[in-house]
Amino acid sequence: MNESIQTAEWTSICTVDDIPVLGSRRVARSKGAAVALFRTSTDKVFALLDRCPHKGGPLSQGIVFGESVACPMHNWTIGLCDGVAAAPDVGCTPKFALQVIEGQVYLHTQELATLGTDLPLPVAGPGQRTCAA
Repeated sequence: MNESIQTAEWTSICTVDDIPVLGSRRVARSKGAAVALFRTSTDKVFALLDRCPHKGGPLSQGIVFGESVACPMHNWTIGLCDGVAAAPDVGCTPKFALQVIEGQVYLHTQELATLGTDLPLPVAGPGQRTCAA
């Protein structure tokens, strides 16, 4: 990561060790879906909007393998480095710029505040049911 970037443009989130190996950590935001931080078995860290491009499933609840995550809803494979769904599936979820300095994870402050805030929130569990009165 580029350590010459002004740290005022970056928000400190957690340490790499706060993210489980082959797991994730959610970063709540005041507006829009959370950001999911993922850690691979080689300690690489990635940040994606916590929303699958298929049906909005929470990627933070998926299984991390290699540099991908499997959506928990329909098993779509999403690349951690770019947020793109693996073929034959099509779509992508926003990825966030991040840097790791001395074990501390930082997200770009402007992206954290704005990126993907216009997208619907993730869906988990069965859909809502309505009954006719």
